[in-house]
Amino acid sequence: MHQRKLGEIVAGQELLSVDSGTLVVDAAKQMMSRNVAALLIIDDGELTGIFTERDMLRRVVAVGRDPSKTTLADVMTQGVISLSAERIGFEAVALMQEHGMRHVAVTGVPEKNYGIVSIRDFALSELSAFAKEIEFEEKVWTSI
Repeated sequence: MHQRKLGEIVAGQELLSVDSGTLVVDAAKQMMSRNVAALLIIDDGELTGIFTERDMLRRVVAVGRDPSKTTLADVMTQGVISLSAERIGFEAVALMQEHGMRHVAVTGVPEKNYGIVSIRDFALSELSAFAKEIEFEEKVWTSI
């Protein structure tokens, strides 16, 4: 996956995105139903922010905000760090490491404009590749 372009990685993704006027409680319900830890905030076709589980904890729960009265505009991370769909997965991992984050927005995704990758995407991919490598080695050794 590290050599694949980000556009390929997010190609089959059903992106979860909402606008900045969405209530935190509604965003949390959508995130839970889709089993994702982050969503993109898109206003009038433009990426304006990202909202993550970490934002929920630090900017809503820990400070006592009411999620049924707080909009994402008040608690989202603005100035989203993103990479073009033409960049490779390794660059996203390096960016996450450099900035201490778990998600990177992907721009220029054909037909949907945006996507998102997480560190989990890369970890699962590496585990899958490792399992395939072990399976191959076992086949080689049993055929000898």
